Amino acid sequence: MTQHTVIKELFDKPIGQKLWVAPMAGVTDRPFRTLCKYFGAGHAVSEMMTSDKTLRMSKKSLYRANFDGEIAPISAQIAGSDPQDLAEAARYQVANGAQIVDINMGCPAKKVCNKLAGSALLQDEELVARILDTVVAAVDEPVTLKTRLGFLNGHENIMRVAKRAEEAGIAALALHGRTREDMYLNTARYSLIKEVKSMLNIPVIANGDIDTPEKAKYVLDYTGADAVMIGRAAQGRPWIFREIAHFIETGEHMAAPSIEEVKTVLLGHLSELYEFYGEYSGCRISRKHIAWYTKGLHSSNEFRQNMYKVESTADQYKVVEAYFDHLLAHGNLMSDVQIEHVNLLDQ
Repeated sequence: MTQHTVIKELFDKPIGQKLWVAPMAGVTDRPFRTLCKYFGAGHAVSEMMTSDKTLRMSKKSLYRANFDGEIAPISAQIAGSDPQDLAEAARYQVANGAQIVDINMGCPAKKVCNKLAGSALLQDEELVARILDTVVAAVDEPVTLKTRLGFLNGHENIMRVAKRAEEAGIAALALHGRTREDMYLNTARYSLIKEVKSMLNIPVIANGDIDTPEKAKYVLDYTGADAVMIGRAAQGRPWIFREIAHFIETGEHMAAPSIEEVKTVLLGHLSELYEFYGEYSGCRISRKHIAWYTKGLHSSNEFRQNMYKVESTADQYKVVEAYFDHLLAHGNLMSDVQIEHVNLLDQ
C-alpha cells in the first residue's frame, strides 16, 4: 500500500474509523488493542517502544512489538531523542510488521522527559524537525505523530510544530489538548486543536478528556478533527467505542452492559492476557485491568484487596468468576444490600 492509501482507508470506512485507541504504556498491549477493535475502535496504536536498540530484545520490548494476528493496519509507536536511532527503530518495526510508524512526542512521564524524549522534545524545535525529516525518509510506510500543545503553559508551540510536521511528510497528527506542564491535570483545550485542524491538510486526531459519547461528538463537531483518540476512559470499559459509535449514528444512548456481559468480557480478556504474557506476568498485569472493570461495583474494594493477594492465574480467574457469580446471584449491582463477605477461593 502507498502511504496515501493506508491513511486514506482509515478515514474512508464507517464511523468506527473516527474512534482511535490512544497508546498507553502498560495498557495498550495486543490483547487490549484487539478487544477495543472488537468493540468498534477503528484504529489502535501500540505501546511506546524505545529507540534504544540495546533494549530491543528485552522482555518488555518483545511483548510490545508482538503484532501476531493483529487486525490491520498495525501501528508501532517509537520514542527517543536521536534522529538516527529513531529512523533505525522505524525500519525495525516495519520489518516486524508495522504498516504505520508513530512518533511519540507527547508522553509527559518524568523518566521519558528526562531523556529528552516524549513531550520534552517540544523544547527543541530544531531537533523535532530533524527527527521528523529523518524518520519519514527512513521508511516507505506512513509516519504519524502524537504530541501535545507544547512543553509549558504560555509557551505553546503546537502551531509551528504541526506545520513543520506536515512539511516533513507526517501523514496524520494526533494531538493531546494539554501541555507537558499540565500532565493530565486541568482541562484539555480543544480550541488549539481546532486551530491546528484548520491550518493543516493532513488528518488531525483530537485527544484528551474524551470519556463519554457526548464529549466525543462535541469534540469532533467543535474541532473538525478527523477522529478522536480515547485513552484512560477505555480502561476497564472497552465497550465505550461501541457506545460512542451508536450515539453519533443515532443520537441515542446504548444500554449499559449487563453484569453478565462485563463478566464475559473480563474473563475473556484475562484468558488473552494469560496466554500472551504467561503465568507470572499474566497474573500481575491482569490485576490493574480487573480493578478497572470492577470499579464502582458492590463490595469491589474488598474484592480487589483479596484479589491482589492471589498469586496464580488459575486462582485469579476463579476469584473473578466467583465475584461476578455472587453479584448475579444477588440481583443487580444497584441493590442497596451490601454483598456479604465471602471467601471467593472456597466457592
